[in-house]
Amino acid sequence: MAAIAPFLTRRAAPSVLRTASRTMSAAAVDLDAAADIASMDLFNPTEEHAMLRETVRSFSDSEIRPQALEYNRKEMFNRELFNKVGDLGLLGVTVDEEYGGSGMDAVAACIVHEEMSAADPAFTLSYLAHSMLFVNNLSQNGNHEQKLKYLPDACTGAKVCGMGMSEPGAGTDVLGMKTTATKSSDGSTYTLNGNKMWITNGTLDGETTGDAYLIYARTGEKRSEVSMFLVDKNMPGFTLGQKIEDKLGMRASMTAEIVFDNVVVPAENLVGEEHGAALCMMRNLEIERIALAAMSLGIARRSVEVMNNYAAERQAFGESINSFGQMQRHIADSYAEYMAGRAYTYNVARHLDLASYGNGLDADGVKLFCAKMGKDVADRAIQVLGGNGYVGEYHVEQLWRDAKLLEIGGGTNEAHHKNMVRDLKRHHTTLK
Repeated sequence: MAAIAPFLTRRAAPSVLRTASRTMSAAAVDLDAAADIASMDLFNPTEEHAMLRETVRSFSDSEIRPQALEYNRKEMFNRELFNKVGDLGLLGVTVDEEYGGSGMDAVAACIVHEEMSAADPAFTLSYLAHSMLFVNNLSQNGNHEQKLKYLPDACTGAKVCGMGMSEPGAGTDVLGMKTTATKSSDGSTYTLNGNKMWITNGTLDGETTGDAYLIYARTGEKRSEVSMFLVDKNMPGFTLGQKIEDKLGMRASMTAEIVFDNVVVPAENLVGEEHGAALCMMRNLEIERIALAAMSLGIARRSVEVMNNYAAERQAFGESINSFGQMQRHIADSYAEYMAGRAYTYNVARHLDLASYGNGLDADGVKLFCAKMGKDVADRAIQVLGGNGYVGEYHVEQLWRDAKLLEIGGGTNEAHHKNMVRDLKRHHTTLK
């Protein structure tokens, strides 16, 4: 007793317990509320969330999954399917109804990304770039006029949008960006020069850009003096640099370089305060990383389903291969890791206020854990299927290829390590 807690002596222990008892009585604990919390489904906390999951899973099975292999092979974005997602109200899942959205929360965003990613991670990545990096970003950081102008068409799917942050020489070191926005002498315009790289939805057809983007650009001398601007397709000087071809995975999600050559943007297209976009960036990175973690969950769940069903049916040495310990370990470890990542992700999402910031530790944490987990589970699925896992018919090879990006995009594993240790050192010397 003394070795574990020297301060809790025989004399002190009853006193501590009596104090705790009095405190609980004084607090008048609401037992009904406590029972509600205990019975809550972490993954579907409300009836609305459960209905959303059922709707998205049904849609994903009937509409998204059947087209995945074809568009992966063609390296094409499925514009028609994107419009159908808009018809369901999913493109503005976190946006207020006033601007055409569904007015839901971070848990809803997780549900959509997990369910869609289980059917086709590449299409889901394009969805994420539009719905989280542009739509949610503008919803949280834009003014009323900007939201009225851009969000209704973005929520219906009439326009396909994205966000430009990374550059050829600025990935993890995002504040080292070189793209500039120079204010005119009368303050009425900004002129953008530079280029952005690895932009999801940077092109839809390989010839032109998408419809609208939120672009981060340097507006001052200090590293933190970065601002965010709305840039529309066909603004003079705004062009497609190149479509990125022959990617390992996420082939049905278009990736491009976009170029700004003296692009004049009206001052009313400045989102938030001048020099103030670093805060917008950090706020939106949190929901982006949680959504990317949910994508990894979708990859893992589909992989577990495939290997579990295959191992039950496949015969070797006169038995189903799921009777062999090696296969059992692949399946059981994968399920346990998937459920651990799922619990972590949905718990973080449940506590996330989309308008807040400072939630980076666990936003980094869920993506760090789930990205590796999703890739590992897809790898095990290939191993269980053997030669069949190596070909496109069984889908797991695509899941494995797609999973790798999630250890890079939205923050590399190494960036998450750095961020998490920094936050733990500053704010979490003891853990609750």
